[in-house]
Amino acid sequence: MPVDARSPSNMRPSTLHLPRGEWATVFACLCAHFPAIKPATWQERFARGRVLDAQGQPLTLQAAYREGLKVHYFREVPAETPIPFAEHVLHVDEHLLVADKPHFLPVMPAGEYVEQTLQARLAKRLGNADLVPLHRIDRHTAGLVLFSTNRQSRAQYQALFRLRQMDKCYEALAPALENLTFPLLRMTRLDAGEPFFRMQEVEGVANTETRIEVAQRLGKDWLYRLYPVTGKKHQLRVHMAALGAAILNDPFYPQVTDAQGAPDDYSKPLKLLARGLAFDDPLTGERRRFESRLSLL
Repeated sequence: MPVDARSPSNMRPSTLHLPRGEWATVFACLCAHFPAIKPATWQERFARGRVLDAQGQPLTLQAAYREGLKVHYFREVPAETPIPFAEHVLHVDEHLLVADKPHFLPVMPAGEYVEQTLQARLAKRLGNADLVPLHRIDRHTAGLVLFSTNRQSRAQYQALFRLRQMDKCYEALAPALENLTFPLLRMTRLDAGEPFFRMQEVEGVANTETRIEVAQRLGKDWLYRLYPVTGKKHQLRVHMAALGAAILNDPFYPQVTDAQGAPDDYSKPLKLLARGLAFDDPLTGERRRFESRLSLL
């Protein structure tokens, strides 16, 4: 889709197929479909060319409604709080980009974060509105994120994650587990927990698998290497907490310690790092390895 790379967010827009209704215009439909967004905000977006048709052309306030019409729009958050940590590009070519994400920065737009995301920052820097992450790591986690820079080859690289052909290594600082033998394989079933943003181990057939090794014994805390075979939400954080060694500064596990809506405490980053990625390139067959330049120590 021909999105202007000079646009303020310089990233792929969200898409909506207009639902069934009696509205006269696209504007009226969007106002009804998104009641939390004020009509004045939609008027401003239309005026600035931030609402597009299927061909990427700006729509006007008078554009006629039609059920099923594909509409693209750019999510925006007023007065978004800057996150005072920089990402670093480690590698870029015609198909892939590898970046080191700092703690606290989301990978993709969600909730209160739009411009202050890794995807938006990199899209703006590179002038590539078609930049898409091939996987995600938590906002609280730092380290490697792999992006597709080319839609023609994107599916082949996405398949590496879906088929579990991407080798991932994480590092974590957590309390010592003197009573356990390593390496250790943790296989459990994860399901949604409470509050809604947490996960929990439950009875049933395992749907997660993590191999855990000890990299360094540092007194009361150890540096662990974690090798996730599966990629469930918060998998590593839940597995470590369940073993009795919650990752240092984890605000969600084993208990929620952050008050809802409280600002981030930048002095206490989650001690979890996406350290390495390795895979056989689906285009060339070449073995490729990338390692984060960040450190937890």
